Amino acid sequence: MATTSDIRNGLCIRYNNDIYKIIEFLHVKPGKGPAFVRTKLKSVTNGKVIDNTFPAGRKIEDVRVETHKFQYLYNEGDTYFFMNEEDYTQIQLPKSALDVPELMKEGEVVTIIINTEDNMPLSVDMPLSVILEVIHTEPGVKGNTATNATKPATVETGAIVNVPLFINEGDKIKIETAKGTYQERMKE
Repeated sequence: MATTSDIRNGLCIRYNNDIYKIIEFLHVKPGKGPAFVRTKLKSVTNGKVIDNTFPAGRKIEDVRVETHKFQYLYNEGDTYFFMNEEDYTQIQLPKSALDVPELMKEGEVVTIIINTEDNMPLSVDMPLSVILEVIHTEPGVKGNTATNATKPATVETGAIVNVPLFINEGDKIKIETAKGTYQERMKE
């Protein structure tokens, strides 16, 4: 058993007869009244995100998990296939277990969280950022760069990301996976 002081991003807890992963939290100590922890929880079974507030000091049931490195192989519809980098076993996961499947290209190494009680995969953690090639974008208009103007660009995985006007087709860009936003253009 853990308490609200043990809450951190990525912690898996059992709540309302389901297993949730904490994706955001904030300890709040108001001027009046008791302290509490405001959390955003993502169900690892169906992918739904809920907001919940725990009173400070409340006991929460944490789930013991292990993390393993897996390589993304391919997908067939909503089923994604991964290979364990240590023993080369393969597993398949539904699309709902992935945070941003549209930013994942074949060969990408991800961290999969596995429940130690039943060896079932719970969720997939992407790297903090990925580098993808722009395959389609409209050319930027000269003289239209006085403000932080952006344009949509399609990357090699099919995802659409807003990028600055100077990005062209064929450029490799770094994308933050948590928000799905452009970070920088990569040098060749």
